[in-house]
Amino acid sequence: MPINQPSASIKLTNVSIVRMKKGGKRFEIACYKNKVGEYRSGVEKDVDEVLQISQVFTNVSKGQAAPTADLMKAFNTTDTQEIVKQILTKGELQVGEKEREAKLGNLWKEVAGMVAERVVDPSTKRPYSVSLIEKAMSEIHFNVKADKPAKSQALECIKALMQSSPLPVQKAEMKVRITMPPKDGKRLAEQVRGLSSQGGIEEDEMSAEEWEVIMRIPPENFRLLTDLMEKETKGKGRVESMGFAVVAKEEKFE
Repeated sequence: MPINQPSASIKLTNVSIVRMKKGGKRFEIACYKNKVGEYRSGVEKDVDEVLQISQVFTNVSKGQAAPTADLMKAFNTTDTQEIVKQILTKGELQVGEKEREAKLGNLWKEVAGMVAERVVDPSTKRPYSVSLIEKAMSEIHFNVKADKPAKSQALECIKALMQSSPLPVQKAEMKVRITMPPKDGKRLAEQVRGLSSQGGIEEDEMSAEEWEVIMRIPPENFRLLTDLMEKETKGKGRVESMGFAVVAKEEKFE
């Protein structure tokens, strides 16, 4: 027989709800914020530290406990600990409206920052500020989605801005000069060239004293190059930024 507990009888604060649908029924557990992620990552192993109350509900907010018969039918057990572990592992973490809005707000800024790193004003070849990119995103009614990676949304946003925004936008590449001793150049040439844009090698000269490459790269590869130089050349290799270059319109957007 279902046990209907009035919500006032359960004092739950700062609650996170994990929900699972199984056997045609909905089951919920009340957890402490942040503890669900810690449990799933293996940081927290004690289920009792995750739960606000050791009970399985059909509706946490109304204090409605799940009937024993429904638990047995769905999970083939009435062992609360075992059922809770299944819900914690496979259930869906419910996010409150304020938390969802904050997450989307942070994602919006992250996408705008990535876009600002990847585009320039075609007339000046200079990057735009993040605030100006945000304004342009708002003007074309670009919406971020919580379930998609920021990088893929940034690339979608660039396409949309290039097609619809009154702000003149073109995809940017960095122009860099890379120098290192020839011994290191022969060893690292393939890795270095592999970080260039398609058709981006402008100069490539090997002498007895130095290997020098001037090439265009996606902005996000600049850190990869500097890390490679630091790790592999013991300070003898250098990466110098020569500014931004605008990609020709006929080049394929990737």
